[in-house]
Amino acid sequence: MPKLWNETIETHRREVRHAILNTTAALVAERGLLNVTMSQIAEQTGIGRATLYKYFQDVESILRAWHGERIAHHLAHLIAVRDRATGPGERLEAVLEGFADISRRSRGHFDADLMAVLHRDEQVTGAQAQVQDMIRDLVADAAQAGEVRDDVEPGELATFCVHALIAAGNLSSEDAVRRLVAVTLAGLRPAD
Repeated sequence: MPKLWNETIETHRREVRHAILNTTAALVAERGLLNVTMSQIAEQTGIGRATLYKYFQDVESILRAWHGERIAHHLAHLIAVRDRATGPGERLEAVLEGFADISRRSRGHFDADLMAVLHRDEQVTGAQAQVQDMIRDLVADAAQAGEVRDDVEPGELATFCVHALIAAGNLSSEDAVRRLVAVTLAGLRPAD
């Protein structure tokens, strides 16, 4: 089979998968997890049910795949934000702002049933560990540069930051997120 044909098939498959993921997320956001069926997803996506089942076995597996893509996107965003900033303190602040913004934008879109399903997944645990490790490393770099306190282990400070900034999920504005980040950064300043 010519290579062009393989690329065309793969492109089509990616587009169908992407459409399934986005349609499912939109339906669940609108109707709730327990009120969405595979038939509704197939109809809204514009594919047959048999085709849908070739991609996913149930609504939950679609949502897990959708959530996995969102997590990967968020991690890539944090890495890009970190890499654009210069200096240890600026990199730390940029990542904390990025994480707080992700927290704010991610909350309240779905019902508690869905959040319970998605957040018990291993990919969430792995992503949380990656964020924690990234912030720990940034804290260590900033502490070495004298921009962050060094009387507390970087891992403990990273835990403080993550837990403090998860609270951004309850905030209603970008200004409130910036204030929360400022308070968090104040807690990291070197002790006098």
